[in-house]
Amino acid sequence: MKLLHAFGRNRHLLLMLSVASIMESCGESNQSVPLFNGENLQGWEGKDKYFRVEDQAIVAGRLDEMIPQNEFLCTTRNYENFDLSLNVRLTGEGDNGGVQFRSQRVADSHEVSGYQADIGFIPSAWIKQFPRFRHFANNLEDDIPYPLWGSLYDEARRSRILALGEREIVLENLKPNDWNKLRIRAVNQQIKIWLNDVPISEFIESEGMARTGLICLQVHSGPPLEVWYKDLIIKEL
Repeated sequence: MKLLHAFGRNRHLLLMLSVASIMESCGESNQSVPLFNGENLQGWEGKDKYFRVEDQAIVAGRLDEMIPQNEFLCTTRNYENFDLSLNVRLTGEGDNGGVQFRSQRVADSHEVSGYQADIGFIPSAWIKQFPRFRHFANNLEDDIPYPLWGSLYDEARRSRILALGEREIVLENLKPNDWNKLRIRAVNQQIKIWLNDVPISEFIESEGMARTGLICLQVHSGPPLEVWYKDLIIKEL
């Protein structure tokens, strides 16, 4: 009887250890990990002319010449459901960048199609082109900049704003000419974006768009600018 009892205890112990091992293994797969190593562009692909590493940040764009077209630095693997945080800073005359996700490179093109968490400003006249969001800018002169930080755009696909942050809320929480924290959470059809830990936009996809794809860092065409990206941390969900 004592032998059987000891065997039963050992079997129970082995079962508990096995469950703990499985739980630990599952936990490890869902840990937050760096998306950028701070030293080089390993795990990313894009044009060297427009993307470099400096001071443990990815620098997109140039301050000494116009940016002729949108350029993107993309991960070499796809991501589906995730929580991504990063710090972003804009410098220079230009004022527009973005973080693409669940995206694909467009064949024979410089463009990337998919969702974009927007960064920067755009003239209010541009906002008024979208009937769903016209009321956000109706009381503004056409040339007054509207902050796109934390808004959601569909790049090179439906080519429209999907969710727009309220101007006052964005401006209250934006730190001009400084680092700003952007957080993107994409789970199934739901997308949420925060700016400096304040909720800015939310969107529920209803048109069956792809739920997996690349994560890319954008520098927008136009006047000289640099978009600095650092502290990229992702947790797959």
